[in-house]
Amino acid sequence: MSATYIVNGVLIRERKNCYHSDEKKSLHNEEPEKSSLVDPALETLDPTPDIHSLFLLYNDMFFGGVLGGCEVKWSPRMTSCAGVCSYEGRGGLCSIRLSKPLLIFRPRRDLVETLLHEMIHAYLFVTVRDRDRDGHGARFQYHMRRINEMAGTHITIYHKFFAEVANYKQHWWRCDGPCQSRRPYFGWVKRATNRAPGPNDFWWKQHQQCCGGKFIKVKEPDGYTGSKKTKSTNPNAGNNSISKKKDLLTRTSNPASSSSNSFSGKGYILGSSKGTENHVVVFFF
Repeated sequence: MSATYIVNGVLIRERKNCYHSDEKKSLHNEEPEKSSLVDPALETLDPTPDIHSLFLLYNDMFFGGVLGGCEVKWSPRMTSCAGVCSYEGRGGLCSIRLSKPLLIFRPRRDLVETLLHEMIHAYLFVTVRDRDRDGHGARFQYHMRRINEMAGTHITIYHKFFAEVANYKQHWWRCDGPCQSRRPYFGWVKRATNRAPGPNDFWWKQHQQCCGGKFIKVKEPDGYTGSKKTKSTNPNAGNNSISKKKDLLTRTSNPASSSSNSFSGKGYILGSSKGTENHVVVFFF
């Protein structure tokens, strides 16, 4: 027989002695047996743990307490990635944000493993100023394997929450130019927010040079009222717009929709200026 309880977010199983022999008693009067951080029993015993408590616990367990200057918080609007770790060299500030929309309905183990994934990034930032553009090089993979062996977790380089990411992308645009027949996206842009493709997109300049088509919105969430309607001086403009939307939706299906919904997981350096210590580095998972 055994008793199960939680201590600081860790599942503890303690064997109860049910033998009469002193010799057998001595065999079972041992230290409590620690289980995996992602033990299935925790899904019901502690389904919604406090992320700050987990952070403090894991900081001591796996990172020697060096992440005291790092914050962790939920992001209510982040829907393309499960977690983000950003670090500003000059001030030594480190921030981990976890996607509430993606993780709130996922199993507890996904939250734990995503948090540990981002904490590895933070640890490498703080200790060795690791600025590997890919973000998941040899150092990252060493600590990933180390923690997986110690904690019974399955931390990975990229998440697989593709269905959840796709579910939040309810605003669709399609280009009416030549790129609608080109792989891999066939002119489709799908987003979780009502932000039309434009000059702020890193690929916009290349699109203008290679295609030059216009993006027309063809889908939005049911009952959505956020977009402002503008009156047109052309009495037939409304009918033409509706007709064009239907044509773009039905002309061809998108065989590479899964590609457009997946996230590459690569990090990018943002806000760079002179000197590497002024960079703001952001890694996504």
